[in-house]
Amino acid sequence: MSGETRISPLRRAWLAALALLVLAFLVLPVFIVLPMSFSDSQYLEFPPRAWSLRWYRAYLGSSDWMAATRVSLLAALLTTALATPLGLAAAWGLHRAGGRTARLIRTALVAPLVVPVIILAIGVFYLYVRLGLVNTLSGLVLAHTALALPFVLVLIDAGLRRIDLDQERVARSLGAPPLRAFATVVLPQLEPSLVAAALLAFVTSLDEVVVALFVSGGPMATLTRRMFTGLRDQVDPTIAAISSLLILLSVGLLGLAQLLLRRR
Repeated sequence: MSGETRISPLRRAWLAALALLVLAFLVLPVFIVLPMSFSDSQYLEFPPRAWSLRWYRAYLGSSDWMAATRVSLLAALLTTALATPLGLAAAWGLHRAGGRTARLIRTALVAPLVVPVIILAIGVFYLYVRLGLVNTLSGLVLAHTALALPFVLVLIDAGLRRIDLDQERVARSLGAPPLRAFATVVLPQLEPSLVAAALLAFVTSLDEVVVALFVSGGPMATLTRRMFTGLRDQVDPTIAAISSLLILLSVGLLGLAQLLLRRR
């Protein structure tokens, strides 16, 4: 048809090659870090001359690393528990409201996706200094929630656009209270999007480092913050082992989220 955009085979091949190059550039560090984590050397080296699990044992046997891991996991769980219902409420309210005001509010809520994280981190730090929330778990969770909320909002909003909301209206017309109609009709249809949003919020908090450098420290230092400072102060191969575990965990959770979205 004349209105369709035709892409020549040569251009399609060029685009595919470019996409593969970009993908290789992004994935290549993973294939370097993973072998280094099994090195028996005292320093980071690639390829390893000898293979060992010593750095995984060093990580699991270190009280400092375990304390930072507990902080990161607890912050990620609390962030997920806070960002998911907030994002659900915001997405539902904005979807029902519609109009220009709702679009402006939605734009403001997803702003952290486009604003550089370093700018957000500096602003959060100066605010937390006034509120006394620096180096506290509550401050870390609130900051991570602000970063995870846009992802939750976008995923749930996309889920709402795919379901038939007339069913909820029918339930209300038959006498069901608004909250019950939402819980029994809308929420089950949003389950895959909710689970995917929760997993993405968890990964966002667990992998975040820039904000953590500003607002966490001492006994409340996160795992990623400790890894960053460890690379700055000394080259510890334990960091490669931790990075490998985080990569596997993140890929697994994101893969699970993608699987749930495909099922939806």
